[in-house]
Amino acid sequence: MKIYGLIGYPLVHSFSRAFFTDKFQREGIEAEYLNFEIASIERFPEIIREQPLLQGLNVTLPYKQQVMPYLDDLSDEARAIGAVNAIRVTHREDGTTFLKGFNADVIGFERSIRPLLRKEHTRALMLGTGGASKAVRFGLQRLGLETLYVSRHPGEGQIGYDDLTPELMREWRVIVNCSPCGMFPHVDECPRIPYELLTPDHLLYDLVYNPEETRFLAQGRMRGATVKNGLEMLHLQALAGWDFWNGKE
Repeated sequence: MKIYGLIGYPLVHSFSRAFFTDKFQREGIEAEYLNFEIASIERFPEIIREQPLLQGLNVTLPYKQQVMPYLDDLSDEARAIGAVNAIRVTHREDGTTFLKGFNADVIGFERSIRPLLRKEHTRALMLGTGGASKAVRFGLQRLGLETLYVSRHPGEGQIGYDDLTPELMREWRVIVNCSPCGMFPHVDECPRIPYELLTPDHLLYDLVYNPEETRFLAQGRMRGATVKNGLEMLHLQALAGWDFWNGKE
């Protein structure tokens, strides 16, 4: 039986384990998906040593960047983004392993948002500058959009929430929430953007999927904007990770 799994900390609620366990059962795949909750990335080599049937891993917070020095190779996307969320484990005949890291987040995001883009969607604001925003930025730029970070503590090349003027909101019509703001249980929270300036020409995308409709999305929908949460992205990145594990790049 082949083994796949997830590394991260903590792993209280694992979408990946439920998703792949269901996939294996439905498709008759002889495999098991395990959670490897490790308090330090230094324990990562132990997992590789102790799991000789391991074929692939998902990577979640806080290890998407920390795991990279332990890998033998990276995909072009993972190297450019600077983060890994899928690892293919190849067992060599001499008993050694070869680990290659991929970024499936960017694939899931691209495939999810692409059908919603219209000709007026040429510029995108990204709310938050954490790890997820890097894959979002890469995907948006690959789709041909100009991108700009919005941060509570803006650095070089970024703007703050107070800089979201009417003029800027008219020109930047795609807004992606890359932060956990509004995620359960903090469902009453939302990013501090001027929602009254939203129009039917705007597209709001929230990487948060619990709750199904965040306050960020609800306020956009009330003003006629196109809205979408991150659940489909999660499914699509999981399927992309499966392809990476099985040598389909």
